[in-house]
Amino acid sequence: MANPYEVLGVARDASADEIRKVYRRLAKESHPDLHPGDAAAEQRFKAVSAAYDIVGDPEKRKRYDAGEIDETGAERPERRYYREYAQTSPGFKYEHGGGGGAEHEDLGDIFSELFGQNARGARRGAAGSQGLRMQGGNLRYQLTVDFLEAVNGATKRVTMPDGKTLDITLPAGTADGQTIRLKGQGMPGIGGGRPGDALIALTVRPHPHFEREGDDIRTVLPVTLKEAMAGGTVRTETISGPLDVKVPKGSNTGRVLRLRGKGVASHGGAHRGDHLIELRVMLPEAADAELERAISEWEDRHPYDPRKSGDRP
Repeated sequence: MANPYEVLGVARDASADEIRKVYRRLAKESHPDLHPGDAAAEQRFKAVSAAYDIVGDPEKRKRYDAGEIDETGAERPERRYYREYAQTSPGFKYEHGGGGGAEHEDLGDIFSELFGQNARGARRGAAGSQGLRMQGGNLRYQLTVDFLEAVNGATKRVTMPDGKTLDITLPAGTADGQTIRLKGQGMPGIGGGRPGDALIALTVRPHPHFEREGDDIRTVLPVTLKEAMAGGTVRTETISGPLDVKVPKGSNTGRVLRLRGKGVASHGGAHRGDHLIELRVMLPEAADAELERAISEWEDRHPYDPRKSGDRP
């Protein structure tokens, strides 16, 4: 895989916002849904997504820049350390992290401080005559999910560092930065104490078309001159699939159509946001002398100034 900065065409010191904008543009240009059957576009989309998965994630970008991981996100051999034993499913990353219990500190040192004896004796005392019980530590992970998986809900199968496979349920409306707790999936307890939990921090990849604002979804819908002037029915994408919408007669660029209840579900489905569609009137890509002449003749007969406040939509 190529250098992710080169794949996206951004400088190594580019801001996170700049990288996000470039990714959205490139992903939109090569998205398989817009180029059905185009194998080259599909490969470009995969390359762009893989590159963003590295430099779009602050932690992965930091580690890549430091030479700890390569372009695929894998540990470099000379920097593998303990993470060699903590690699999991794609997009699922182990983190050394806090939470309750003993976490990752050396339990032998802890018991030695408590009882003034070596770690082995302390463990025997904890499990036996002294009857000490200690809850296992929490383990922290990061999981990257697609935009539609987060807003619509999904089940993700991941492999934990100990080889155990778990199905993680993402509820509809899952947000970027949200943490899911899997009870009892952390480090084992001491002396019969209950195990800790697995805390999974979620990162949601941006979508080339959809933007989320709370429970609302925003998109831009290009329309032709005829559709804008005369109105019409136009097909658009929503998070639940394609839908036909009516463009009102005389619509201008910037007009927003609201599809009520077509946004993100939240609160267990008790509430659902709206889908806001911003219209964008598009001229033909190629110059057209006939269209130019017709518009010029019409405007000569019906002059107007869109820059006057009274004529603005």
